[in-house]
Amino acid sequence: MKKTTLSKREVSAAIGADGPPIIAAEHDDTGAEDAPVSSRRQRREVTPAQRALALLVRREHSRPELQRKLVVRGISDEDAAAAVETMAGAGWQDDRRFAAGLARARAMNGYGPVRIEAELATHGLPADVVTAAFHALEEDGESDWPARALDLLERRFDAGQLAADPAARRKAGDYLLRRGFGAEVLRTAIRQFCGR
Repeated sequence: MKKTTLSKREVSAAIGADGPPIIAAEHDDTGAEDAPVSSRRQRREVTPAQRALALLVRREHSRPELQRKLVVRGISDEDAAAAVETMAGAGWQDDRRFAAGLARARAMNGYGPVRIEAELATHGLPADVVTAAFHALEEDGESDWPARALDLLERRFDAGQLAADPAARRKAGDYLLRRGFGAEVLRTAIRQFCGR
């Protein structure tokens, strides 16, 4: 038994102009697909400021990062810069708030000051903003780097093995260096950890 399909014109004539829109596409005997008949509204064009706001609602961005993302999405450099200025003027974008939040998040995840500073630099932030981010960490009491390094060692290594094996101490030191702690901090943390 062969199934008969109707063309768009035949369906429109059968249901009339006031009938419900057809969502599924209809096929003719040749297998070619007609366009679906729909009463969908056309989407409005999104402004650069709306795109910038949509990005900022998801998470904080630095000015250069936000402008770069807008340009990648097809917005001209001038319009992207104007949108970023609009967002900064309205308080939606703030480099200091972004830097402080990122520094706090990385510190809480066990990263040291060297790594945090390097990551902030990749976002194109000026030196005074980076300094302000570390100052905010100090004000919140989250900048005790030796204690953070010691906490990482306690979670990852055995104190007895570290005290007895120079290779294990070297491995622990390398681990702390990769996490972004300076040489003096890692030496202090390893000494304290092995002395327990």
